[in-house]
Amino acid sequence: MNTEASLYIVATPIGNLDDITLRAVEILKKVDFIAAEDTRHSQRLMNHLGVTARMMALHEHNERDKSQALIDKIKEGKSIALVSDAGTPLISDPGYFLVKLAREQGVRVVPIPGVSAVVTALSVSGLPSDRFVFEGFLPAKQGGKIKRLEAFLYETRTVIFYESPHRIVDTLEAMDEVYGSERYLVIARELTKTFETIKGDSLGALREWVDGDLNQQKGEFVLLLEGVVESPDVSTIEQDKMLTLLMAEMPIKKASKIVSELVGGNKKDLYQRALEKQGRAGSKVDG
Repeated sequence: MNTEASLYIVATPIGNLDDITLRAVEILKKVDFIAAEDTRHSQRLMNHLGVTARMMALHEHNERDKSQALIDKIKEGKSIALVSDAGTPLISDPGYFLVKLAREQGVRVVPIPGVSAVVTALSVSGLPSDRFVFEGFLPAKQGGKIKRLEAFLYETRTVIFYESPHRIVDTLEAMDEVYGSERYLVIARELTKTFETIKGDSLGALREWVDGDLNQQKGEFVLLLEGVVESPDVSTIEQDKMLTLLMAEMPIKKASKIVSELVGGNKKDLYQRALEKQGRAGSKVDG
C-alpha cells in the first residue's frame, strides 16, 4: 500500500480492540506521524498493534494552533494519520478544523473507515434507520439542554444523542420533561465492551431503571429517541414557538390569548399547553 503524503482519517475501536480494520492497521504502521486526541490513551492501542510512528497531540484546545504545522509536514512529503480516542475522528471529536484547512490548501485527505458509535447503536436499536438525525452531545446546563431537546419535539426521524456518565441522569430527566414519560427511547451503553447494555423502553421506565442501578450510570452512552408518528401542522409548531417566547415576558393567560389571536387556536387549549410547558398542569388560571 502506498502511504503517499496525505492526511489519513483513521477510525479506531470504541471498545473491542479486534474491531480495528486491516487497512487501518496497515496505514498506522506506515505513516510518519499520528495525530491523536490523547496521546497517552492512543499509545495503548498503538502498542497493542505494534505501531511505532511518532505521536503528536491534536485536541480541541490546540487544534487551531497545530493544524497548519501538520499540513506543512504533509506538504514536505510526510504522511499523517489522525485518530481520536475512539471511533471515527471528527464525529463529536476534534479534527474538523484540520480537515477543512487541508482541503482548502489542496492537501489530500483519505478516509480509513471503521467503527462509529452512532451507526453501531442505530444498527441494533430496532428503531427506523432509513432516516435519522445525529445531534451529538447536549449542552451541559439543564436549561440549554431542555431548549435543544425541544427542537426535536416533533421530529419524525430517529434522533441520536451522545451522553457521558456524569450527565446521564439529568439528561433522562430533561427528556422526560420535554417528551413525556411514554416516549420510546433506546439506551446503548458501553458498546462493544464487557458490560455492553442495549435497552429500549418508555422514558419513564428507563429513568426508574437507571436511577435504581448505579451500574447503569457508568460508561459512555448513545441515546436513540424514536421519532413521532406524524408531524403536526405548521400552525401548531408556530403556536408553540410563539407561546415559549411570550411566556418569558408575560402571564401565560395573556400569552395564550395573543397566540390565539395572531396564529389561531383555542385559548383554553393553548393555556393548558402553556401550563404543561411550565410544569404547572392543573393549577388555577392566572389573572
